Amino acid sequence: MSDNTYGLEKLGLRTTQPVHYNLPAATLVEHALARGEGCLAANGALTVDTGKYTGRSPNDKFLVDEPETTGDVWWGKVNQPVTPDAFDNIHRKLIEHLNGQELYIFDGYVGADERYRRSVRVVSQKAWHSLFARTLFRRLAPGETLPEQPELTVLDGCEFQADPDQDATRSEAFIFAHLTRKLVLIGGTHYGGEIKKSIFSLMNFFMPQQNVFPMHCSANVGPDEDTALFFGLSGTGKTTLSADPQRALIGDDEHGWSDHGIFNFEGGCYAKTIRLSRAGEPQIWDAIRFGSLLENVVLEPGTRVPDYDDGSLTENTRATYPVEHIPGCLLEGMGPQPRNVIFLTCDAFGILPPISKLTPEQATYHFLSGYTAKVAGTERGVTEPTATFSACFGAPFLPQHPTVYGTMLTDRLKKSGANVWLVNTGWNGTGERVKLEYTRAMVAAALSGALDGVVYRPDPIFQVQVPQSVPGVPPELLNAVDTWPDKDAYRAKAKHLAALFQKNFATVGEGASAEVAGAGPQVT
Repeated sequence: MSDNTYGLEKLGLRTTQPVHYNLPAATLVEHALARGEGCLAANGALTVDTGKYTGRSPNDKFLVDEPETTGDVWWGKVNQPVTPDAFDNIHRKLIEHLNGQELYIFDGYVGADERYRRSVRVVSQKAWHSLFARTLFRRLAPGETLPEQPELTVLDGCEFQADPDQDATRSEAFIFAHLTRKLVLIGGTHYGGEIKKSIFSLMNFFMPQQNVFPMHCSANVGPDEDTALFFGLSGTGKTTLSADPQRALIGDDEHGWSDHGIFNFEGGCYAKTIRLSRAGEPQIWDAIRFGSLLENVVLEPGTRVPDYDDGSLTENTRATYPVEHIPGCLLEGMGPQPRNVIFLTCDAFGILPPISKLTPEQATYHFLSGYTAKVAGTERGVTEPTATFSACFGAPFLPQHPTVYGTMLTDRLKKSGANVWLVNTGWNGTGERVKLEYTRAMVAAALSGALDGVVYRPDPIFQVQVPQSVPGVPPELLNAVDTWPDKDAYRAKAKHLAALFQKNFATVGEGASAEVAGAGPQVT
């Protein structure tokens, strides 16, 4: 692109201020520091404070209700409708706001496989937001420019605040997505994750049209070309367990599963850092350096050393870094058909076994359920274990009904013959959390085939098959009921959790087969 507008006029933008196009990371860091957007941590990462919004704002996310797509959308709490007129109104205001700003453009791709990738443009008013996009999306080759107007676009006016009385919003923050125009508008929030997840939501709508199963999961591949997928909600260990020095990382969060194999949507990682330690997660620790971002991580006064144990700003402290910061990563971002699929849950009730094997029907049931639990003290107001269900381990990013994606999972499992495992990274009846070293040992055993010939026993309520021996793990920890001194208390809690599963499945399992619906826990 030779002109100094870089095609912005096609988006209605005609800013009188400077426009910066696809700046390298070092230059973006210089701009951010000069503009007072953040400071450098001792490890070289740019550290920023996102202000009032330290996480995604799901109540402020809206989808345009339009004739072309309305019949394909899973309307409700996840996908709140907004009229085309309301979208056009706030679009006009956002354009007016951005036209007075110095702007940063990131152009790149989503999707490592050229057969399915989509070009993406992020226009932002913050240098660090452009660095965020550059870190997490797939970058153009040196000297490359997009051949035409990008397919997916984000207009990020983080400092523009909506007026709920005039703009059909709930607050000053908004994330408006228009599927037909493939355009996302963001305002009123500085949290970088809104950029990343809005594009993921669009990919979740468009990929099934190309027979690609979009997944909220991490992926790695072993020395025998054995791909493994890790599904799980925030805090269950998805990023931690996929960053394995014995295996090559494909990606930590968003992937597609096609007839050709697995491919990463992104070019970077977005990891939670609360209580991060070099001993527990050495690859992630070492990946956070110059060219990376830290969101809402407190720095020690004077030294600027990140204090990853400090959650005073938020428990949702985050780091972004390019995937190449992980040693041995697969820069091409693709792998063969998976041999193993792992569902991660952090069960604070202490009911689920630390590892179990699922039938294909049970796999689809647990995928549609997307269960984890919050433990007392992890969030303000949480005083006892609280069950959380998020369909497909990513309900906030599903434009279509969960069974659309559940059916795709079933189809992929049948074609690939992959094993499916449910791994509980949470608690057991001792009141202690499963040690990370035991979880790593269980995952390693599942991926290596060490569990193929062991004896299994069905869980009495959840019916999943529990291995009775795992190398490196005390056998007394493998059956959840054995860790409880009071067996009656275990059965009561287990039945309570099973009932919660059944209640939730009634809301997300519409259209699921009878075999899948019957593959859940039994309370009789």
